[in-house]
Amino acid sequence: MRDYSGNKILNKMGLSLLKETVTAGVYKTPDPSQVNIFHFRQLLHRLAGHVLEGGELTEQDEEHLKKLGADCASFLMMKAYDRFSYTQILSLLTDILKKVGVPQVNEQTSVKSPKEHMLLSLATDVYDASPNQQELLPYIMKVNPLPVVKNQQIKITAHTGENEEWISTGLYLPPGLKTKIILPLKLVNSGWKIQIGCQSDELHKEELWRAPYVIKIFPVASEKMQVWNMWGGLIYLLAPRDVKVDEEEVVVQEAVSAPYYKSGVTKEADWSSLRQAPAPWAEMEFDNIILTVPSHIVRELERPEEVEKLWNGIMKGVADLAVIPQKFIRKERIVADVQISVGYMHSGYPVMMHSTVAKRILDAEYIRTNGLWGELHELGHNQQRSCWEFPPHTTEATCNLWPLYINEQVLGVSRAKANDVAPEFRKKTIKEYVEGGKKLDDWYTWTALETYMELQDKFDWDAFKKVFAIYHKMKTYPSDNGGKMNLYAETFSKVVNMNLTGFFKAWGWPIEQATVEKLSNLPPWTDHPMAQYS
Repeated sequence: MRDYSGNKILNKMGLSLLKETVTAGVYKTPDPSQVNIFHFRQLLHRLAGHVLEGGELTEQDEEHLKKLGADCASFLMMKAYDRFSYTQILSLLTDILKKVGVPQVNEQTSVKSPKEHMLLSLATDVYDASPNQQELLPYIMKVNPLPVVKNQQIKITAHTGENEEWISTGLYLPPGLKTKIILPLKLVNSGWKIQIGCQSDELHKEELWRAPYVIKIFPVASEKMQVWNMWGGLIYLLAPRDVKVDEEEVVVQEAVSAPYYKSGVTKEADWSSLRQAPAPWAEMEFDNIILTVPSHIVRELERPEEVEKLWNGIMKGVADLAVIPQKFIRKERIVADVQISVGYMHSGYPVMMHSTVAKRILDAEYIRTNGLWGELHELGHNQQRSCWEFPPHTTEATCNLWPLYINEQVLGVSRAKANDVAPEFRKKTIKEYVEGGKKLDDWYTWTALETYMELQDKFDWDAFKKVFAIYHKMKTYPSDNGGKMNLYAETFSKVVNMNLTGFFKAWGWPIEQATVEKLSNLPPWTDHPMAQYS
């Protein structure tokens, strides 16, 4: 809104280009005389009249409030304090927030109405644009003061690859508190950022248990950066791609200590006091993964070394099956949140999960007894590669190779116990697929996973590892599913020294005659589990 060259010209005409796009097409010009048309200033005026003077909002006004909130956010990004129109609207929005406040959301209380949606979304934007943030904060939320530590020195080490990396500081910034962070000159204007908050999902939900966007990011533009976040949050340095820094010192002038355990750094004798740190979020950083959970969970954790041993073993299992180095270039992250953008959990950096079930990922005894599935399913998603993936068929299937492998090979828990992948369920899955005509359109999720489990039953996990290792070395591969499936059938057949084309055909794969001929010198797998249905 401010830095794009086109907007520097257009802003003088009262116009701005947003980052969003629209679908190409022909659009009818709105008629300003229509009653129901959305008009930014007019609807804002009616909303102010409704809040400040008790005026009525029409049903159409209510429907447009969500868009009004988005447009207000875009408008406020201009920070044009030298323009009367800008300060006038900022003042009006401030008055609205002061009058009605912001809906208080948490695990027990959600918001659903368009008006509450708008107010919750707008609070951050008005607060960030406000010249009197401390005066506005009490109208937005109730802040419980936490004990602050001063001039904390943090050593930063980062050896990144092709992805940005979050570096934990073990510090938390309370809602509304501003602090200064002093950084080395080499980090200035070189792609480094400061992030306040770990719940990075942006929510687009009809019902909200938290604000739609609760992190704040500051590009490092000077050696001394002032940072804040109205919602508060853990403090991170974001290292850009392809950088290497060792033991660089960063000083945080004011913050709150968070419970923070780090492998090789935290001493067992110190943990009893460290876990009582007052910040509401805690982190457990192990060799290849960092777990972020509500602090009350770790305050009950007396033996972190057991959890460390467990997760180091799990991540070693992830690397073993994926045939990647035991030391991850970037540690995986799992972050708990009161509400996430999609699903029960989802993959990515970080993997997101609901805070209501976060306790179990630190319960070593429970995991070793009962196994773990959802978290390993998401970590499996992070290991999927396009060259051996056939979306949408295998999107929710091949990721499950990792929970299967880790439960059985690392945790010693059977697949049936870990996620009820029992023989009866497997037989039912095959029967339904066969009775449906063995159509590739029906080959997905558990049905697709059954294909891979039958391969594993016959050839064991070493075959998968050898196949993955071959794919790591491939420079080119087909882009279409059919081509990739033929390549996979050929690759797996050569690894196990057996012609598997009949097996894959029985599962409905589009195996080409050329692939059959390539593998004709290998003995065929004739007694495969699907032979009885051919």
